[in-house]
Amino acid sequence: MISKRKILLTAMAVLMFLFSCDKDKNKIIPYVPVSFMIDLNIVNDLMVPGNSFFFPGMGYAGVIVYCEFQGSYYAYDAACTNEISPGCALKNEGILATCPCCKSQFLLISGAYPSKGPAAFPLQSYHVSLLGSKLHVYN
Repeated sequence: MISKRKILLTAMAVLMFLFSCDKDKNKIIPYVPVSFMIDLNIVNDLMVPGNSFFFPGMGYAGVIVYCEFQGSYYAYDAACTNEISPGCALKNEGILATCPCCKSQFLLISGAYPSKGPAAFPLQSYHVSLLGSKLHVYN
């Protein structure tokens, strides 16, 4: 027979678990299928190391592609991980992307981790393959 004390302790543990979860940890960028090609002969800004380029209409809030050096590219969703709204698409300039709503800044190198502001998580990344002079961005 289960004692009232065990039932009470179990109920308290469950309630503490449910109410102690940090809701910010549950914020995720909604999944959107991404698959597009970029011709580097046309978007030649991406041929210069340190440059980034914004592609609206792709991903959840647009996609930012960053050129680390020729042959090394990163792609991220332009949705701020603090705001998670297509209306707050990040503004990119070189190696930085800034949220116009909460002013969080992300370094587009090495994983796009936040460098300033309330955002605590890195940007959603996408795969990038270089095929001759074309980049394929996909998830």
